[in-house]
Parts: sequence; C-alpha cells; structure tokens
Amino acid sequence: MTTMPVFTTHGATIPAVGFGTSPMMGGMSAKTVSAALDAGYRHIDTARKYGTERAVGEAIRASRLSRGDIFLTTKVSHENLRPADFARSVDESLAALDVGYIDLLLVHWPNPAIPVAEVMPSLAKAKREGLARHIGVANFNIALLDQAIALCPEPLVALQAEYHPYLDQAKLLSAARARGLVTIAYCPLARGRLFAEPVLAEIAKTHGRSVAQIALRWLLQQNVASIPFSSNPARIIDNFAVFDFALSDDDMRRISALKRPNGRLANPAGRVSGGWD
Repeated sequence: MTTMPVFTTHGATIPAVGFGTSPMMGGMSAKTVSAALDAGYRHIDTARKYGTERAVGEAIRASRLSRGDIFLTTKVSHENLRPADFARSVDESLAALDVGYIDLLLVHWPNPAIPVAEVMPSLAKAKREGLARHIGVANFNIALLDQAIALCPEPLVALQAEYHPYLDQAKLLSAARARGLVTIAYCPLARGRLFAEPVLAEIAKTHGRSVAQIALRWLLQQNVASIPFSSNPARIIDNFAVFDFALSDDDMRRISALKRPNGRLANPAGRVSGGWD
C-alpha cells in the first residue's frame, strides 16, 4: 500500500488525500467507497447533507479495517446550527455511519441567520462529549474564521474550502496556516473542468501522469489536503497515486497562473455574508 503523507495540528493527524462522497449527480453506493478503501484511501469525507453517510458506514464495516485506521469526516448543515438541531444532526450522523465517534466534525456552511457565537459551543460540546475527536469549519471566509476561533472553547484543526487552479485562495490559505489550521480542498478538480485545460495536459504529458494527478499534486505541494470524488474505479486509484513524483517550481507557477476571477463553483446565494475575502 502507498505510504501517504499526513498533516498534523492540535493533535489531529489528517491524511493528505481523502475520498470525497459528494457525487456531482445521483446517489452513491457503498461499492464506490469500498473501491476507495481498497485503493488505500483512509480519509473519507461525507456530510449529513450528502445523503451518503449510510453508504460510507456500510463500506467501512465491509472493509474490516480497524476504526482507528480511518479518518472520518462529516458535517452539520447550515439549517441545523441551533443547539438542539446541531446535537440531533450529530446523533443522526453517528447512527447512519454506525460509528461511535467522528474524527473531524465540521460546520458545513455558515448561516447568516445564526450567529457564530451560538454555533461554536455546540461544536465544542460534540468534542467534549467524545462524539468528535477534532472539529473545524467549512466555507468560512477569514472574518468568520477569526470569529469561530475566538468563540470556540476547543481548538479548530481544519478549514475545508473550495480550491483548485481556477480559484485563487492564496489569502485564505495564508490565513488558515497562520492560525494553525489544515486546509482541506474540495472540488480539487473543479468538477471536471480541469480535464480540458491545455496547460495541465502539457505538464501531465511531461511527467507521464494524468491531469487529475497533476492538479492533486499541485495541492499537496502547497501542504493542502484534498478530497477528490470519482465513481470510476480506475480514476479512484489514479487520484490516489500522487505521492511518488514532484512538480517543478515552474510547473507550480504555471498551474497557479490559471486562476480566474470567476473561478468559484460553490457559492450558494446568501450563505456567506460580506463576501469571500
């Protein structure tokens, strides 16, 4: 099995490449997650909102891997951030996954109608009760991230955010790093849009690699974790094979230069007040 690098902070050890379970269309079977586990993934990302927790739990049980060998992430959706709803969502996730604890519990999106000050105690409580080993947030801008850190009685270990070559996240990455958080990139392949990118195709040809491997390696060399999704068993394996080569400084620069003003793909109306910066 491939040895995978990990990122550590505040006692958390987060595998650098995980398997995302937010399919672009339709449902997802336990077989898909099983293929990822067979390929060597040990970081599995799901969410209450995705409807994939049950399939993830089924695949984990079928794998016969020790629970401690898997880093499991799930999330509480923005409509469930009031204290009673938050606690219920966590309980429902644990039941659907059929596990005793989550490795990383995230607030999935901020909710402008529910103050961060009301949310963070619930997130910290889940950790203190042993339901989550580590906690963090997703889709928070820098201002919200600073509020979350200041208002949470327990340390946050991760910020999950959209990140790929078309989206410039330099400010956010720098802020997360300065605050001791690991950044986990979702949509790391820009929902497939990167596959038609000539610059990536040229670099991929030079290295004898796939475009997906180049994009994921670009993230890894920035010390950013990623959670690609695929339902294709061959691509699931391919996305994991990014640890035995390196991009040059020029490769990194050329890929970073692909950023676009309209590069963001996930931007639900009204979810992030005050914008992304």
